[in-house]
Amino acid sequence: MTISEIQKKYWDELSTVYDEREARSVTKIVFEKILELQSHKLFLERFRILTTNQIERLNEILNRLLTHEPVQYVLEEADFYGLKFKVNKHVLIPRPETEELVEWIQSAIQNPQSAILDIGTGSGCIPIFLAKKFSEAQVEAIDISKEALNVAEKNDTLHQTNVRFYKCDILNETLVENTYDIIVSNPPYISLHEKESLNENVLKFEPHLALFATSDDDLIFYRRISEQATKALKPKGKLFFEIHHSKGAGVVALMENAGFKNIELRKDLSGKDRMVKGEKFN
Repeated sequence: MTISEIQKKYWDELSTVYDEREARSVTKIVFEKILELQSHKLFLERFRILTTNQIERLNEILNRLLTHEPVQYVLEEADFYGLKFKVNKHVLIPRPETEELVEWIQSAIQNPQSAILDIGTGSGCIPIFLAKKFSEAQVEAIDISKEALNVAEKNDTLHQTNVRFYKCDILNETLVENTYDIIVSNPPYISLHEKESLNENVLKFEPHLALFATSDDDLIFYRRISEQATKALKPKGKLFFEIHHSKGAGVVALMENAGFKNIELRKDLSGKDRMVKGEKFN
């Protein structure tokens, strides 16, 4: 079987799960990874006969993809801001919107030795990227999930950064006061009654611990983190949140109630409210 023939098989069968553009994109990701060929090489070598092992591996991956399992979990790898991160079922897949948040944080960091904390770190993509960008920064990250922290620590080793990871339940534990210049979080914000609105590939495969708020209060994490950040941040420290596009006004209001000033709500590239920043002044 040639590269071209099995590519067509992928396109045809994945079109039952994805639209045509996404089916071709997923196929490209898989083939580049498994065959270790860039897209132009795949085209030039499209009539190359694949080995039995390659065909078996590609068919195994296709079968998993047809169950709606995200390609990042199948390949145990995701892209984030030009870097490769290990991922599995214990961590969320990094999103492009989070790249926009990180870009905003970069522009706000004036001291290269800033103390930075990421709350609910998952794969560790946010703190690891910031640690690579600001090598003198003191970067820490917390998560309630031991399995997520294991993934994050592997990514820290992979990228040769020195992020300090800790297990912490932010709803029930307290941060050290007057410690950080930057706190960032992309916490769970989906209430249980919104569960059925999620796509099958998210609901079935991504970790519910990282998706769903622990009660009917879908802003519980934003409220708790805002309250904690007013104490844990140094004067003029900044708090950054990634949010669901429908929750901008609610997050802004609770940050105001917590005492943050100069609060700014930003849209992502698709024009949806996606991130919030507030500043502490005392």
